[in-house]
Amino acid sequence: MSTIFSAEFAGRNISVKTGYVAGQADGAVLVTYGDTVVMVTAVSLKTAREGVDFLPLTVDYQEMTYAAGKIPGGFFKREGRPNEREVLTSRVIDRSIRPLFPKGYCYETQLVATLLSVDNENDSDVAALLGASTALEISDIPFKGPIAGVRVGRLEDRFVCNPTTEEQERSDLNLFLVGRKVVPGTDGRPFDVSLVMLEGNAQEVEEEHVISAIEFGLESMRPVMELQDQICAAIGKSKRAFTALEIDDALMAEVSEKAAAKMGEAYRMPRKLDRHAVLDEIREGVIKSIASEDPGLRGRAATALEALERRILRDMIVKERQRIDGRSYTDIRTISAEVGILPRAHGSGLFNRGETQSLAALTLGTSSDEQRLDYVAGEETRSFILHYNFPPYCVGEAKSLRSPGRREIGHGNLARKALMPVLPSQEEFPYTIRIVSEILSSNGSSSMATVCGGLLCLMDGGVPVKGVVAGIAMGLLKEGDQVVILSDILGDEDHSGDMDFKVCGTKKGITAMQMDIKIDGINRDILTRALAQAREGRLFIIEKIQATIAEPRKDISIYAPRITTVKVRPEKVRSVIGTGGKNIRQIVSETGVTIDVEDDGTVTIASSDMEASARAIAMVRWLTEDAEVGKIYRGTVKKVVDFGAFVEILPGTEGLLHISQLAKERVNKVTDIVNEGDEVIVKVLEVDKQGKIRLSRKDALGAEV
Repeated sequence: MSTIFSAEFAGRNISVKTGYVAGQADGAVLVTYGDTVVMVTAVSLKTAREGVDFLPLTVDYQEMTYAAGKIPGGFFKREGRPNEREVLTSRVIDRSIRPLFPKGYCYETQLVATLLSVDNENDSDVAALLGASTALEISDIPFKGPIAGVRVGRLEDRFVCNPTTEEQERSDLNLFLVGRKVVPGTDGRPFDVSLVMLEGNAQEVEEEHVISAIEFGLESMRPVMELQDQICAAIGKSKRAFTALEIDDALMAEVSEKAAAKMGEAYRMPRKLDRHAVLDEIREGVIKSIASEDPGLRGRAATALEALERRILRDMIVKERQRIDGRSYTDIRTISAEVGILPRAHGSGLFNRGETQSLAALTLGTSSDEQRLDYVAGEETRSFILHYNFPPYCVGEAKSLRSPGRREIGHGNLARKALMPVLPSQEEFPYTIRIVSEILSSNGSSSMATVCGGLLCLMDGGVPVKGVVAGIAMGLLKEGDQVVILSDILGDEDHSGDMDFKVCGTKKGITAMQMDIKIDGINRDILTRALAQAREGRLFIIEKIQATIAEPRKDISIYAPRITTVKVRPEKVRSVIGTGGKNIRQIVSETGVTIDVEDDGTVTIASSDMEASARAIAMVRWLTEDAEVGKIYRGTVKKVVDFGAFVEILPGTEGLLHISQLAKERVNKVTDIVNEGDEVIVKVLEVDKQGKIRLSRKDALGAEV
C-alpha cells in the first residue's frame, strides 16, 4: 500500500512516496520536490561473490529526456551514455553513502536514481540524495544513516537553502553539502547533523563565510532528517544479518608479530613505488605464511594486515609526529614549475609537487569551438573547457587506455570550477579556452596539481587572468580529543586518514572545494583550523607559481588565432551571411579566416595571419557599409532605363545614376556610356530621407577607388 510522507524543506514542500514503485527492489521511493520527481531504488544481493573482500557498490543517476518533455537527439532517439551532470551526481551520491555501510559488508549493492520530471527550480540532486538515503533506510540493507543533501547559495550576504536555478546564477557561493544524523545531540537537542561530504565553488569567498555556509546548510537539513525518521518508524524493515570478517586477537597478534616491525620501516621510505614494493612483499609473505595450511584464513589475514597498516601509519603521525616523507604537519612538498615547454601549444605549464606531476596544455579557439552540453534542464554552452587525464603509467601500472572514467570527470570538474572565477569576460577575451591536464606522475592530489598547472598554462598563453589560483589537499587524523591536520597529503595519508579536504583559491578567498569525511565530530573549530592551514599552504604555492611567471604574457602565442570583433547593425547580419551563406563562404575562401556571426551583429574573425584578418575585416565592412555622401565608389550597373542606370555600389545597395550625370557633355542615350554589367566609378551626391541614393559619374571622372 502506498503512503506519502511530506515536510517543508527550504520553504517548499518535499514528499516521499513509498510502496508505490519498484516493488521488487529492497527499497524504493518516489521523491517529489515541486515538479521535480526522482525515483530511487536500492538492491543488495543476499549472497556474496567468492573472494570479494570489499563493498561492490554501484550508484547510477540517470536523467530521462521525457522528464523535460524532450525527445533525445541522434539516430537511435533514446538516452545514451551518461552525460557529465549524470556522472557528477552519481559521484556525489556514491561518495556520500559508501563510507556508511558497515565494514565487512561485501554484497553486490546498487542504487539507481532516475529523474522522471524536472522543473528547473527544485534541485534534482537534493531529491536524489534524499531518495537514496530513504531507500536504504527503509530496506533491510545495513546502512548507518539517515543522510540528506542541501545546496547553499549566498545572495547579498544572505544564505539561501536550495536556491533556484536563477538564484544560483546570481549567487557568489554554490555549495552542496551532505550531512548525517548523529545521536545524541548537543545542547539538549535530540540529534546533531554531522558533515559527510561537501563540494562546490565560490567567487573568492573568505573562509569564515564558507564555514558559516556549512553550518547553515547542516542546520537546514533537520526537517528531512525528521521526515526519514517518520518514514522508517512507519514502514522500515529490520536490517538483515550478515557475517563480517572477524579478526580474533590471536590472528591479529600473529600478523603484528610477523609484519609490524617491517611495515614500520617501510612507512619511513619516502619514495612511493619503493615503499609499495616492500609493503606488497610483506603482505604476500604474511598471508602465504598464515594461510598455507588453512586457505580460509586468507581473507581474514588480509583484513588484519589492512587494519595493522592503518594503525602503524596513524600512530606514526599522531604519536610520533612523523610523516612518511619526514615533513612536519604543515610542510608542503618540494615544488617546481616551468612554462613554455610545448612549442606549438598556445600555452603550457609543468607543475611538480613531490612525486605528483601535471603537464597542462592550453588551446585557444573561437566561439565555434565552444562545448555544447544538452541536459534535460536545457542546453549549456561552455567557452572554458578543462579535461583531466590519468593514464596508468602515472602510478606505475600497465593497463588499456580507456575513455575518461567518473574519477577523471570529477577531478576535471573541480579544477575547472577553481579556475573559472579568475578568467576574463568574453567581451575582454573572446576566445574559447581549453586546458588539458596530463597527470604524468601521481602521489596525492593530482587534481590540485591540475589547478596549478592549469593556471601556469593560462598565464603562459597570455590569457589575462584576474588572479593566481592554487589548490592544496588537506588531511585529518582524529584520535579521541587529539586532532592532527596535515597539509599536502600523500596518497597513503589519504587512505588511512579521516578526511580528504581539497581547497582552491586566490589570495582573496576560496574558488572551489571538495571534502570527504569518514568520521563524525568535525566541528567549527576543526573546520576553521583546516581552512586556515589550507590558506597558508595555498599562499605558499601561489608564491612559487608567481616566482615562475609573475603575470600573464602580454600577447598570445603566434600560433593562436587572432580574434578581432567587428560590430555591425543587426539588420546588416543578413548582408554578411549572404544568400545561403554565399558571402561568408567567399570571405573564408579568399582569406582563410574563421568567421562567426551572432544575431546581435557581433562578427568575430579569427586567424593567425594578421593580413588575412585585415582583408576579412575590410570585406565585412564593405558588405555592411552605408552609402556616404561625397564618397567615391566602384559600382556595377544592374539595370539600364531611358533616364539613367541603377548602379550597385555596395552589396544590396543601389543608387540612381541619372542620364544627366553620366558625362560632362550631353548624352543622348544611356547605353552610349554604360551597359548592364559594366563597372563604373561614381560619386554619391545625395541620400534622401527615404534612403534613395543619387549618383554621379561625371563628378567622379579621374578619381580612384
